[in-house]
Amino acid sequence: MASVEKTTVEPAAYIAGSSIYKAVDACDCASTSEAVRDGNECRNSLDHAVEGLRDLVDDGLASGPSPFQSMDEVKAEARRRLEASGEEIR
Repeated sequence: MASVEKTTVEPAAYIAGSSIYKAVDACDCASTSEAVRDGNECRNSLDHAVEGLRDLVDDGLASGPSPFQSMDEVKAEARRRLEASGEEIR
């Protein structure tokens, strides 16, 4: 069986208003320990999401310049494709 060691850490005063305490105060987390644990999971998830976005940006850059000259043209093409698909916006 793995041993468990309890450690107490006193945060610096500037951390008192941080998201850890805000999460506990908003009842998103039951304790600061849970907020830290959730924060680590969120950071890992965020790192993964950022890497995915970097990959998408790389793909976009590698695909070459856009045939559209403005955002209005991009939106018009998106609407045309949506209408052609027969799907509805939710």
